[in-house]
Amino acid sequence: MLAFGDSITYGTGARPEESYPEVLAQLIGRRVVGAGVPGEVTANGLQRLPEVLDEVKPKILLLCLGGNDMLRKVEPVAIEANLRTMVRIARDRGIAVVLIAVPKPALFGGNAAFYQTIARENDLPLESKILKDILFDNEFKSDPIHPNAKGYRRLAEAVAALLRRTGAI
Repeated sequence: MLAFGDSITYGTGARPEESYPEVLAQLIGRRVVGAGVPGEVTANGLQRLPEVLDEVKPKILLLCLGGNDMLRKVEPVAIEANLRTMVRIARDRGIAVVLIAVPKPALFGGNAAFYQTIARENDLPLESKILKDILFDNEFKSDPIHPNAKGYRRLAEAVAALLRRTGAI
């Protein structure tokens, strides 16, 4: 399994062993490779993804990107196009994709609509609630935009539950 994304996937705000990919691996008893790059936008992720897929050869891609794009005010249509292309690249290689939505950086920010659209159009499992819950509760945050160890554990638990519910594990 490949967890691909930005600082949330990397585990910024917690020790490496407390990152969501590490905790998820413990929860599900499977190998989960964390490939998070702090600060990464979807355009850079799109460039990086093929090489990482070739190296890791995962059966499942956990894709969690878009937050930095939204913080930098990248047009939603561009974010959606990049995510859609990453999904296609993985699926063309026979890799199942799970999409993890990142909330919009706003006081009452929900998730950007494109996550739901991409998930629905590609029949992908989508975790769309947990990061919003975590990032809008200071108990689970290390700073204004990153979870802490408790937050990453909650994210890993939600992803594990989704993987079980959809029959991926």
